Parts: sequence; C-alpha cells; structure tokens
Amino acid sequence: MERKQRGIEIAKTEKIENKNGIWFVPSASNPHKTYEVVLGIDGAKCNCEDFKERGLKCKHQWAVWITLTKTRTIDSRGTITETTTKKVVYSQSWKAYTEATEHQKELFQKLLNDLCNTIEEPAYTFGRPKMPMRDMVFSSALKVYSTFSLTRFRSDNKEAQSKGYLTKTPDSTTIAKYMESEAMTPILKEILQLSAMPLKAVENNSFSIDSSGFSPNKFSRWYDYKWGKTRDRKLFYKAHILVGNKTHIVCGAEITSQFVADTTMLPQLVAEVKQNFNVGELAGDKAYSSRSNLECLDKLGIVPMILFKENATKKPKGSQIWKDMYNYFTYHREAFLEKYHQRSNVESAFFMIKSKFSDYVRSKTDTACINEIYLKLICHNLCVVIQETFELGIQANFGVV
Repeated sequence: MERKQRGIEIAKTEKIENKNGIWFVPSASNPHKTYEVVLGIDGAKCNCEDFKERGLKCKHQWAVWITLTKTRTIDSRGTITETTTKKVVYSQSWKAYTEATEHQKELFQKLLNDLCNTIEEPAYTFGRPKMPMRDMVFSSALKVYSTFSLTRFRSDNKEAQSKGYLTKTPDSTTIAKYMESEAMTPILKEILQLSAMPLKAVENNSFSIDSSGFSPNKFSRWYDYKWGKTRDRKLFYKAHILVGNKTHIVCGAEITSQFVADTTMLPQLVAEVKQNFNVGELAGDKAYSSRSNLECLDKLGIVPMILFKENATKKPKGSQIWKDMYNYFTYHREAFLEKYHQRSNVESAFFMIKSKFSDYVRSKTDTACINEIYLKLICHNLCVVIQETFELGIQANFGVV
C-alpha cells in the first residue's frame, strides 16, 4: 500500500509527538505544518485533506500506527526484536545551492537587464521626453526584489546605473508614477511569460493551477444587517498562476480582484501557457471542477487531474471526458490522487514568493497593486532560473526560442 509506505517513511524521518491524546505528525512536504491524528473507539481521524476526501486511512494515521507498534515484537520462540528508526537524509546539491545564493543578486540584475532589453520602446511623438520603459520596468522589479521602500531603494538604483543597466537613476516619484500606469501591465505580463522560457525543456509535461491572495492596506465598508452596524473588511487581490511542477516556475498568471472565481480563469491561463509549453497534465483542486473546464483541457490534449466535488455525479450531460475522468477517479483512486497531489507544487511556489517578497503590497492604487504582484512573480521566476542555472547547468536565454 502506497500510503502505508509513506507513513513508514514519515515515522522513520520525523518526530511524532503525543500531547493530551492528540498525535502531531509533521507534514512530509511543508516543514512548518503538522497534522493532528486522534485515535478513538470508532477509528482514527486526521485533519488532512486526504482523509477528508477519501475517508480512508491516510499516511499520517499509518505513521502513528507504525510509531505505536514499532518498539518491540516477540516471535513464537520468545525472541524480542526492538525496532529503531534512522533519519533518512536525501542528497542535495548544496554546492549548487550555495553558489546560486551567493551570486543571486548580481545574476538577478544581469538577467533582469537581458529581460528588459526585449521591451520595445513606444515611438516618441512630442512633448517632454519620457523615461525609457525598459528602465522603469528594471527599476520597479529591482525595487520589489530588494523589498525596500522607494526612498531606501535609491542606492540600489545608483549601483545598477554604475553597471550600465540604467541610462540614469530615476527618482522615487517617477517609479511610483510608472507603477501606477496601465500601460505597464501588459508589458509585465509579457515579461513574466518570457522569464519562464529558459526552463521550457525542463517543464514539458506536468503543471498545476491555483490562486492566492495579496493584501494591500485597504478596507471596504459594509453594513451587517445581522448585527445592525457598519463593519470593515480587508480587501485583497488574487494571483491566479499556472506553474511547472518540477521547478515551480510561474508560466502564466492573471491578477484579479478577490471576487473573481478560480474556475473562470482556467481556460484563459491554460491557453496562454499552451502557446509556449508542452502541457500534458494539469492538476487543480475542486474550485476548477466543471464540465466546461474538463472539456477545455481535453480539446487542448491535456489530461485534467482535477479533484471532483463531493456532490459530483457520473452523469456526463454530454461530456465524455467528465465520464471518463469520473470513472478513473472512482476505480483507480490511488493513481488519480497520486497525480492530483502534484498540485502541492503550486502551493510551494506561493510559499516561495510570499516568504521572499512578502504577502502584501505597498502600492496604493489598484493598477499599482496589480503591477507590483506581477513584479513579485517576475522576481520569483528569475530566482528560479538562477537556481536551475547552477543545479541543471541551463543557459538563460530570453531571446526568440
């Protein structure tokens, strides 16, 4: 059994603790997360998504069971065998990781400069000459990468100018003005797609889709009829992204308000990414489960590894791919869920982005907030490309592929 084997690995490599009758089992994919397993008369229960969806024994329950029964066994001859666990250490190219980290800042500026050189400048007509768009995109991205405010960031701009990456150092008000420009948004979307192209040969089959929120310092007011008073609620923007499961590179993205449903964004994102990448499988959670989405993926030749909702039925209603995938989910659930759980990679990508570049935006206007989130994704992609340059020995080329 696959989950039993995974439970054995968790029991061998992780510290499982029992506090007041609750077993705390560390997550195998997220070092900052633990799951709670409770043993009762009616069986064991776990708060992980796998157990909630299947209702069957998950790997965390197996890990607790192995922990309870692994200490001593006595055979028919009375021989006592004590089982001990040994922490398994997986190989990691620490040399490549260290080199990528040490040289990340200088390589980031070089790759960002190469990326911005692909921007076509609008034709000059009349009036006061404007700052080059490539310089403003470079400065805005470098500002987001530094995580500094516009004022504290000025010294980094001067350093970039001394290296020949900028024609002149723009002041903070100019950068803020350009980040509020709607003309910059389509350029950033194009730059984001281009930044993922060096990993096209690596990411050639399995992808995942999901969304996550980034909060500005803004609130909306609404009247709560239940309690009879006015309340405030936090606003946020949703980043809908599609990532490659091998490297966590963001291949496509759309930034919307918090009120846009995830399921409506799948066709557009997949169509954009399909133009540049060979998408063979796409994993997504229940939010993307619909017959129209499965039909869309099937027409593009993509296998939809999207989890079905609890109230889903086998009725195809004219959709053969819905019927086929529902049967696969029903009769080959272990194989389906193994593919489906590849979607944890998109959650890892969001964790990488938010832990390095924060989960909030400093900008004030809607356009500036959207542009800032796109810049976060671009910075993430360049960091991934730098890592894979040392790890896999790829050559970062942002020219025509």
